[in-house]
Amino acid sequence: MNWKIAVGASLACIALVVILARGFGRDPHEVPFMLKGKPAPDFKLRTLDTGHQISLAELRGKPVVINFWATWCGPCRLEHPVLVWASREYGSQIQFLGAIFEDTEENARAYLSQNGTPYPQLVDPLSRTAVDYGVAGVPETYFIDAAGVIRGKYAQPIDPKTMAAQLKSLLEARASAEVQK
Repeated sequence: MNWKIAVGASLACIALVVILARGFGRDPHEVPFMLKGKPAPDFKLRTLDTGHQISLAELRGKPVVINFWATWCGPCRLEHPVLVWASREYGSQIQFLGAIFEDTEENARAYLSQNGTPYPQLVDPLSRTAVDYGVAGVPETYFIDAAGVIRGKYAQPIDPKTMAAQLKSLLEARASAEVQK
C-alpha cells in the first residue's frame, strides 16, 4: 500500500513540475491575440476636435498606431507622454491615432486641453471599433503595418523602449515591403 502512495505522490509532483514549467517564461499579462497577422478591422470615426471622418482604409500605405484610452484610466495617463513623444518623433513616418474608450467627449477634451496631443483623437460611439479590435481594457495599443495588417498589440501602459522597438519593427516591415516591389 505504501508504494501506491509513493507512486501517486511522485506522479502528482511530476504533473505539478510540468504545469509550472509551462507557465514560466511567459508574460502573465499577455492576453491571447487572434488578430495578429490578420487585416485590421476598418473603421470610419470622427475626430474629437474637428469632427472630420478618418477611416483606416484611407491611411493604407502608412503604418498606423492606434491607442485605446480613457481619462478615468490611471495607466492611460501614465503612458500618454510616451505616445506624445513617439508621435512627435515618428509622426512623419507613422500615423498615430487615439481612440477614446468608454468615456465622454467632455472628459477627453478637458484632459487633452491640459496634456495636449499632436495626433488625432477619435470618438468611438458605443465602442464598436474597440469591440472589433478585441479591446479587453485600456490602455491597449495596436500596431498596423502599411498594408493594413495588425503586427502587434500591447495591452498595458507602454514604455518608451517597447514603443521604440514596436515602431522600428513597423518601419522595417515597410522598408522590406518597398524593396520587394
